[in-house]
Amino acid sequence: MAKHSFHLQANWPGLRNDVGEIEAGNLKTRISIPPEMDGPGVGTNPDEMLLGAAATCYIITLAAMMERSKLDKDSLTMESEGIVDVTNGVITYERIIHRPRIVLKADATERDFSLAQKLAEKAESSCMISRAIQGNVEIELQADIKATEKINH
Repeated sequence: MAKHSFHLQANWPGLRNDVGEIEAGNLKTRISIPPEMDGPGVGTNPDEMLLGAAATCYIITLAAMMERSKLDKDSLTMESEGIVDVTNGVITYERIIHRPRIVLKADATERDFSLAQKLAEKAESSCMISRAIQGNVEIELQADIKATEKINH
């Protein structure tokens, strides 16, 4: 069994509304509380980073599954949204919505469309970050699967 360790260094020089820094491998950024939560909004914040971790894990997992299944695409893009509830001072990360947009080749078959939908769903449950937050943060999938329009001459 292989185990991988990832390390992060953090520096928080001040109080609640100050700005800190984190560095982990290729990730180096300033951090603070977002303005939505009465913070300075400098750099990134835990809410964006959790959304970023979930989204990048999902789209990389989906791309790998499509490659292994030999499902050709013209493009794979995605928008993700994180929903955070603040009630009586309690902050709860409720839900992440992934909206992948898969554009298949112009000659895609019904089987290709079906496979793309199946893989979009499977990638969500297979992604390491999705599994890590399962039971705490709901993940919703709204896949948009199309084919490139054929050009008739």
